[in-house]
Amino acid sequence: MREIDKKTLQFMNAVGNTLKEIREKQTNSSINKFAREYDIDRGNLSKIERGIINCRLITAWKLTEAAGIKFSDFARKLEEELGKDFKLMDE
Repeated sequence: MREIDKKTLQFMNAVGNTLKEIREKQTNSSINKFAREYDIDRGNLSKIERGIINCRLITAWKLTEAAGIKFSDFARKLEEELGKDFKLMDE
């Protein structure tokens, strides 16, 4: 298995933190309740929120819809979490 670089790990953690924050603030639901209500695999959601697995774009979109926010608002929150100077690729 290929090792994940530092920037990718930082990104995965930021995605997870942002999605968890949205779930908790917007729905006030536990991970179990949220996963059950929206037919989302609880194990995968937990791994995404902890930054253990990479979240696919379509999954992030579905999670933000389930939480009742626009994907663009999620992207904005993610950018804030990462900081304005964050870049995945070195120049």
